[in-house]
Amino acid sequence: MVAKHARLHDVCALLAALIVIGLDQWTKALVMENLSPPGSKPDISLLGPYLVVQYIQNNGAAFSLFANSTLLIILISAAIAVVVYMYARLINTGPAIYKIILGLIVGGAVGNLVDRARHSGYVVDFLAFRIPQINYRFAIFNVADAFISVSVVLLFFLVLLGGWRQNEGEQKTTEQQQTEVVKK
Repeated sequence: MVAKHARLHDVCALLAALIVIGLDQWTKALVMENLSPPGSKPDISLLGPYLVVQYIQNNGAAFSLFANSTLLIILISAAIAVVVYMYARLINTGPAIYKIILGLIVGGAVGNLVDRARHSGYVVDFLAFRIPQINYRFAIFNVADAFISVSVVLLFFLVLLGGWRQNEGEQKTTEQQQTEVVKK
C-alpha cells in the first residue's frame, strides 16, 4: 500500500512539473508574440506600476545572474544534481509535499532549459516587480523562475523545520510496522 501511494505521489510530481513547463512556455510564447522584439513596445501593467510585463532576453541564470558565464553551467549542473539526489532518496517512499515541490523545481528548470535550447542560449523573461515610491526595481524574471524560487524557499523551510528527516523516520516506522504485520 505504501509503494502504491508513493507511485501516486511520483505521478503528482510529474504532473506538477508538466504543468509548470506548459504554463511557462505558454506565457513566454504570448510575450514573444505580442512584445517582439524586446523593448519595441510599451510595458503592460498587471498590478499598476508594481508588476509589469517587460520583455527581455536573458543570457544569465535566474534574475539575470552570471550572464554569459561558464560558472552558470556549473551552477545549473550542481543544482540539477542536488534535486535529482533529493528525489532519488524519495522514490517509493517520502511524502507527497516533497515530491511535488521537487517536481515544481524540475518543471521550472526544464522550462528554462527548453528556452535556452530554442533561443540559442537565452531565456525569455518578462515579469518586472517594482516599488516606484522607493525607487526599487527587482530583476525581471519569468514563470519558471518564480516556481523555482518559491519551491526552493518552501523546501528550505520544510528542511529547516526538520520535516525531511522526521518524515523519513515516520516512513521507515510505517514500513517496519507493515513488515511486522506480514511476518505475523
